[in-house]
Amino acid sequence: MAYATALIFRYNMKLEMKEISKSFGSNLVLDKVDFSLQGGEIKALLGENGAGKSTLMNILGGVILCDSGKIIIDGEEVVFSSPKESLDKGIAFIHQELNLINDLAIYENLFIGRELRKKNGFLDKEKMIDETRKVFERMDLELNPETMVRDLDASYKQIVEISRAMLMNARLVIMDEPTTSLTDPEIERVFSFMKRLKNESVGIIFISHKLNEVMAICDSYTVLRDGHMVSTGEICSVSSSDLARMMVGHDIKQNKRSDIMACGKVVLEAKDLCDGEHFKNISFKIHEGEVVGFTGLLGDGRSELFQSIFGAGSQYTGTLLVNGKKARIKSTMQAVEMGIAYVPRNRKENGIVKDLSILENGSLVTMRKCKKGILLDRSRLENEFEKQKNALRIKMGSNDDMITSLSGGNQQKVVLAKWLSLSPKILILDNPTQGVDVGAKEEIYDIILDLAKNGVAVIVLSSEAQEIIRVSSRCYVMYHGSIVGELDQEHMDEHEIMKLATGVK
Repeated sequence: MAYATALIFRYNMKLEMKEISKSFGSNLVLDKVDFSLQGGEIKALLGENGAGKSTLMNILGGVILCDSGKIIIDGEEVVFSSPKESLDKGIAFIHQELNLINDLAIYENLFIGRELRKKNGFLDKEKMIDETRKVFERMDLELNPETMVRDLDASYKQIVEISRAMLMNARLVIMDEPTTSLTDPEIERVFSFMKRLKNESVGIIFISHKLNEVMAICDSYTVLRDGHMVSTGEICSVSSSDLARMMVGHDIKQNKRSDIMACGKVVLEAKDLCDGEHFKNISFKIHEGEVVGFTGLLGDGRSELFQSIFGAGSQYTGTLLVNGKKARIKSTMQAVEMGIAYVPRNRKENGIVKDLSILENGSLVTMRKCKKGILLDRSRLENEFEKQKNALRIKMGSNDDMITSLSGGNQQKVVLAKWLSLSPKILILDNPTQGVDVGAKEEIYDIILDLAKNGVAVIVLSSEAQEIIRVSSRCYVMYHGSIVGELDQEHMDEHEIMKLATGVK
């Protein structure tokens, strides 16, 4: 198969999805949903986790069949029985969970299943590398096509996935949470390229929970709630608050905390922590009953810092005090025994075990205490999980369903449930609402504040300044591995945080 090396899109695709319905068993996921898109339009597809967005797009992408309804492209009704059939019609689907193979080079991932061959039948490695390089040049990317995917950070893995769609010169691109792991400059680069595609009459479906991004890049929107289409229209006619209200059915809090809770004793203290690579000269104090944010730009070292504190990262020098006593935590098990819990940022790689059930994933750290002799007390296990499931409002079927049957946001809730079941004294949350819709975010924020009211010291690591402002009583801002500022609630605002995070004096 030959690939074009220039961005020339001569088609102005018109997509119509009419009265699409889909059930999984007795669970009605989509109920007569309408959706449309015109080439050269960037449309946001919005809704809470479980609203039906992914199912609707999986139908369009040929992953699953609808039970009823029609897909019409350029006036012609089509049925997609496989992703290939959808792709052949010019529809590229960039999934939220990236589909890259770590043990292959970038160019091999871009051409997998569509390899270029010489006349003698052998792979044309040079041609594939050259085509990949041309795509990167168009996207203003400084990436070596021969770099192994495993050597890329999460942001560049996302960009490689986008590049694969660009290589195929798709007429319609579905982007499911494409900016989740990207830095601000990378997001701007992606947005710039999206605008270029739009100018070439490419249609883009943009699925995101980041409403500020939706307002910045999208022309129109469609909102789903509980499997129904509740609103569609032009972005210029609504505000982000309007969209949030449509998604959840009620108003969403968007302001900073209004309370200042009394804090107890110091439960975690760091003095001059340094690992020589990711963080240096780190000193801070965390009190019981407070929420403290750590923020900055991606790559500022905050995740590596707390991974080390949790016994899952690099060795460091300096002093760490837990409840006033010197501690040298060498393993996660030791951290857990000291009452510390850590919810990691990368759910797919570090948070869930894809081959286990929902119950098993939600009970991984509590299984030891739910035993009768050498046997597992399943009844107790289910009771412990049930408490967290109800508290977090996890949308799910059976406990025995696979974790992968849940939406990304509900998977994140299961990860959170796993650690909350330990009743930790210190809870570290690394991007706790990544991939979570606005309604679920508020639920998690409420849980964070309730935990603090009950005396838990909560540490929130996030690049989203609004999130830090929303839940924290104070925050530390990091830049190039160092703490460059501490802001109390009165002085926390996006401008001040960004000034510190970018090294502005």
